[in-house]
Amino acid sequence: MAIQWAGLSPELLIQLDRDREQPLRSQLEAAIRSAIREGRLAAGERLPSSRELARDLGVSRGLVQECYGQLLSEGYLDSRVGSATRVAGGAVPTPASTGPARTGPARTGPARTGPASTGPAMVPAAPAVRKATGPPLIADFKSGVPDLASFPRGDWAWATQQACRTTASADFDYGNPRGSDSLRQVLAGYLRRVRASAAAPGDLIICTGYAQGLALVLRVLASHGIRTVAFEDPGYGSDDISATVRAAGVSAVHVPVDGKGLDVAALAASGARAVVATPAHQSPTGVVLTPERRHALVDWARRGDGFLIEDDYDSEFRYDREPVGMVQGLAPDRVFAIGTVSKALAPALRIGWVLAPPAFTGAVAQEKEIADRGTPVLDQLALALLLESGRYDRHLRRMRTIYAARRAALVDALAGHAPRARLTGLAAGFHGVLHLPGPAGEQDVVDAARHRSVGLYPMRSYRSSSSPAPPQLVLGFGNVSEHAVRAGIAAVADLLA
Repeated sequence: MAIQWAGLSPELLIQLDRDREQPLRSQLEAAIRSAIREGRLAAGERLPSSRELARDLGVSRGLVQECYGQLLSEGYLDSRVGSATRVAGGAVPTPASTGPARTGPARTGPARTGPASTGPAMVPAAPAVRKATGPPLIADFKSGVPDLASFPRGDWAWATQQACRTTASADFDYGNPRGSDSLRQVLAGYLRRVRASAAAPGDLIICTGYAQGLALVLRVLASHGIRTVAFEDPGYGSDDISATVRAAGVSAVHVPVDGKGLDVAALAASGARAVVATPAHQSPTGVVLTPERRHALVDWARRGDGFLIEDDYDSEFRYDREPVGMVQGLAPDRVFAIGTVSKALAPALRIGWVLAPPAFTGAVAQEKEIADRGTPVLDQLALALLLESGRYDRHLRRMRTIYAARRAALVDALAGHAPRARLTGLAAGFHGVLHLPGPAGEQDVVDAARHRSVGLYPMRSYRSSSSPAPPQLVLGFGNVSEHAVRAGIAAVADLLA
């Protein structure tokens, strides 16, 4: 199903390597050809305008126009006067999974153990902190929270109204527990185009967010005999994951993260056959998994019959680095990819998805049906309309501008008030890691800041050992205005020096 863009310019994940001898134009042509051949771009799908694509890639508009002209002559693209450039009909192979969804293999592993669960085990959206009473905060630097005031209310109201007007009466029944066919079709195309995934509609299961998606996948893996799952360290704290892993009947081990991302050698030594990771933007360090580590992770999974649970965390928001595709695109048979609209739109929507390996799609769908029979259909149809119309991409562009301005305000405020404090992990997302240079410990700084009506959060909450060293803070700026960022940093400047 090709997305119709209502006059808006779509996004397309393209990576150019300026260190290669191959000219940029040739790289761009090859990337678009590959996207069409692999089905990431559907027949009839609109491409970004030459002006928009040139701006996103940092190249000249003439280079993009020459590239489009070459692909037009080769029959990959189609263009008419007064119309956008689109993928030519017949240029794209039909995805293998557009037919009936696969049911997956029969369960052969041990029966599920652990406490009974009547629904998904929930993972908190952010580490818990010590509660304090007092006046309202002038700035709350909690991570993982988007700008709630910027939720596109008008677009969502439009999409909901359209869904109510156009949805057939039969679609108001319980429906497919895997999710709306319309949303899964549109979402698969979006993930292929923007995240370089190998997504097929039949392999998507719509869920109520990352927490439920993780719970469903862990239960499926446990039923297939996988009893040990690795988690990044720092990452989700032990308290955050304990309920989920316990309910699934698995045990957790922790694998360190360094400047290149997840330590794959340590993962191999851990004995785990599955790992939960955030390759695009590690939470909370902000490190991007290097290409070498990505391929090593895939090799680990293939050699040891292992699986990656890919949390596509903060992938929508990048600032000063090249786009990074999903690891799922490298090994769709070994990766369960989980995504949500919690950061892109708002957590309150409770819409996410699991892109499962084809052999496991049926098992994940069965767990979803047991959990709650399915995610609300009307909201799914509204999201599908946002994606189809281009309003979703337009909202993301607007939010990138807002978050970039808040990131700049944070950097400037720290440079002016606490220049010795080093800030890392800002290439994407809307949080950073502040390295405290002084003798004060994490919790001392957090407690003192609370007395000044500023919410700060310690890194120890993300460490499996809960160690306070090295002293670091996780500073979120997604739901903090530029004015509040500056005022908050000024109020605690001496604590950070």
